[in-house]
Amino acid sequence: MRTLALIVLIALAACKEDEAAAPPAPVDLTESALSYFCQMNVAEHGGPKGQIHLKGHPAPLFFAQVRDMVAYLKSPEREAEITAVYVSDMGAALSWVEPGPGNWIAADGALFVTGARVAGGMGAPELVPFATPEAAARFIARHGGQALPLNDIPDAAVLGPVDLAQPLATPVL
Repeated sequence: MRTLALIVLIALAACKEDEAAAPPAPVDLTESALSYFCQMNVAEHGGPKGQIHLKGHPAPLFFAQVRDMVAYLKSPEREAEITAVYVSDMGAALSWVEPGPGNWIAADGALFVTGARVAGGMGAPELVPFATPEAAARFIARHGGQALPLNDIPDAAVLGPVDLAQPLATPVL
């Protein structure tokens, strides 16, 4: 009987560890969500969005532009441990202007089109996330660029200066 009780306790502890290790789910974008860096309303800006969940924080940090979110990830300064990162799946978006409030995908599984001459929500060149290689390829055929996983995005793509004098497009998806 004692052995059975010990097995049950070990199994319960393992379940608790699995629950603790599970990342938080993405949060739907609402009209009240503010962008982390500029504190502007995220929903008022077109293009893909990002959200980062931090340990001990009840709400995610939202980003009006994926480029800004990746810059935050590359920054050494953080408020807390990152527990989850999500981006808009632009392959599932209604349009560039309306990326959707709930079509989030895990950033570490997304492909990001870099180098396309398209403007994100804040007017800077954007990194455009997709859930599938096929959706990324269709976007690249229209707007140029290359598809990269999150960890391969070069620092210069998000941390370098932005030339706002060069015209950027609002793409058609």
